[in-house]
Parts: sequence; C-alpha cells; structure tokens
Amino acid sequence: MTKLSVNINKVATIRNARGGNTPNVVQFAIDCESFGADGITVHPRPDERHVTLKDVYDLSKVVKTEFNIEGFPDSRYLKIIEEIKPAQATLVPDPPNVLTSNAGWKTKENLSLLTELADHFRSIGVRSSIFVDTNPENIEHAAKSGVDRIELYTGPYAEEFSAHPEKAIREYTAAAQLASSLELGVNAGHDLSLENLRFFKESLPILDEVSIGHALISDALYLGLENTIQRYKFLLR
Repeated sequence: MTKLSVNINKVATIRNARGGNTPNVVQFAIDCESFGADGITVHPRPDERHVTLKDVYDLSKVVKTEFNIEGFPDSRYLKIIEEIKPAQATLVPDPPNVLTSNAGWKTKENLSLLTELADHFRSIGVRSSIFVDTNPENIEHAAKSGVDRIELYTGPYAEEFSAHPEKAIREYTAAAQLASSLELGVNAGHDLSLENLRFFKESLPILDEVSIGHALISDALYLGLENTIQRYKFLLR
C-alpha cells in the first residue's frame, strides 16, 4: 500500500500570516498521524516563510510515523538532517527564492554531489530521495548516485490530467518501470489531489509514497482533516 505523507507547510503559512501559534503546527501533525497519515513532510526554507527551524526541531520530538524533511542541500539543511536524523531526506534542486519546488535534479550534472550526499545519509541511517522529472537519463543517474528513492515531480501530470489523462500518465508509468528495474523506490508529489490521485496510483507499477500538502490542506477546509486524510488513504489502497 502506498504511504501518505502530509506536507504541513501550508498550515505554517496560515499561522505565520497572523503570528502567534494558531493553527498549532505541532498539534496539527499529531492529529494527522492520529487520523491515519503515514508520515509528515516539511520543507524548512531559509526565509522561514512557512515551516520554521524551530518547528522542525519541535516536530522531530513528536512525529511517530515517518518524518520527511525536504530541502536544498546547503550547510543549513545538512545540519538539520545530521542532528534530527529523520526517516527520509528529500533533496530538491531549487534555490531559496523559488515559490515552490517545480523542477527535478539534473542528475548527470550533479552526480558527484548526489553520490556524496547519498553516501553520507546512509552512514547516519537516513533514507535518501531526490526530486526528479520523468527523463530516463535523470532516473538512470539517480540510480548511479546510490540514492534510495526518487520522488517524481507530478506538476505536469496534474496540469494535463483533466483533458488528457492517458497522455498525462504515460511518461510517469515508464519512469516508475525504469526506476523499479534499477532497484529505486518511487515517491511522488506536487499537485496530486482527490481528483487525480487514484488514476496516478493505479497506473504505476510501483509507488511507495506520495507527499501531498496544498490540495490536502485545502480540501480539509471543506471536508475536515480526518475525513480528508481518510479519503486520500482510500484512493491509495
């Protein structure tokens, strides 16, 4: 069964709009787990425009499922991973000023760096995952780097899904097949939703985990958090 990791950055964004501690990010993560989430994802950017450094350390004390920390591998991020040792470190290539992660690694160009990081994370007991597109070359060099998993960037799939679902999924199915043949685990994330998740899941030969934030938090405003998490979990069965 594919695991659901809830990205709680948007909850922190709402809190930061007014200051204080409402909504409480730590309690929200605890509630997500109690309602069935298999993991919690955060992306602590240097400008702290959503999840803060303090949030990450506070969350590390309470998350009982899998804690996934995304980020660009600068010295700040590496210090977080080394000190917290989350279940998974997901590497994204975007610099600090990018609004949201919207592209994958050029793994051939960055093979030396990614190999060094994968080796380091393995030595401290942290599973590594890197954000990639469906380009076979990028997946092949991800495998050469020694990372444990790739996370497929699903923005293009989500954009095309409503008009051309079969076309939208084609490259993702092939990418997952290639990753599986290379003994890579497969995660996915970005704009996955209640509308497009089931088709995505059913079309891939392997899908270990999805990380969903924006759509899930938005759905929870209407449906309630527990109901929303259960709906996403149902689509992943």
